[in-house]
Amino acid sequence: MTRMTGRLSGKVALITGGGTGIGRAIAVLFAREGARVAVVGRRKDKLNEVVKAISENGGDALAVACDVTLGADAERSVRETEQRFGALHTLLNNAGALSNATVEGLSEEDWDHVMRVNVKGPFLMSRAALPAMRRAGGGSIINIGSILGLVAMKSRAAYCASKGGVTMLTKAMALDHAHENIRVNCICPSLVETEMVKSLFPDTPEGRAIRDARLAGIPLGRMGKPADVAELAVYLASEESSWLTGVAIPLDGGLSAY
Repeated sequence: MTRMTGRLSGKVALITGGGTGIGRAIAVLFAREGARVAVVGRRKDKLNEVVKAISENGGDALAVACDVTLGADAERSVRETEQRFGALHTLLNNAGALSNATVEGLSEEDWDHVMRVNVKGPFLMSRAALPAMRRAGGGSIINIGSILGLVAMKSRAAYCASKGGVTMLTKAMALDHAHENIRVNCICPSLVETEMVKSLFPDTPEGRAIRDARLAGIPLGRMGKPADVAELAVYLASEESSWLTGVAIPLDGGLSAY
């Protein structure tokens, strides 16, 4: 651990969807870089595993059970973070839901679920976090969007719409809160090797063929790793990016360069 000399030394971060995948990788790296971390999500057992891993390496972490689609839960998670650590400097909105369907293949319930998690969640968490960031003298909100919030693909109607919403929510909040020294940016990954993404490619000849076809469209020739996202998130949470706000950064192996 480099808690005294890390790039995030002295920072307090709240990370939604922090129990698995990208959220877990970010929480662990933030702690390694010196931040005190609240990991937030619905599955307390997974959150506790992350807290244990951080604590065993000398870090300081808190697990908070929370449904990001509920305003009361969002406010409570921020309140518990401030009570434990004394401040909040970084909010990382990572919790998300996938959807693979055209408009005709979507039920109202499916549409509403994707919008609640992917758009309403960041809205509620950001609204809850803003007063705490003002008390801290400023902060950084980092939204995990998607390359599909910048470009589209087939059979992702609700997902593209939701992540496009995250992109524009990022820009709007950046303008609204720049005068308060609160920066808002968005990371837009393409395929990242998480359990959720792996479920898209079953271990069958057809699943492997679909995976290979998707990889063929990525110039760097591989999926991203949770660590790739975590490294960029550290930069956006640190003072190194103090003059950067309102951007949606493609983190896609070159996919959107075509």
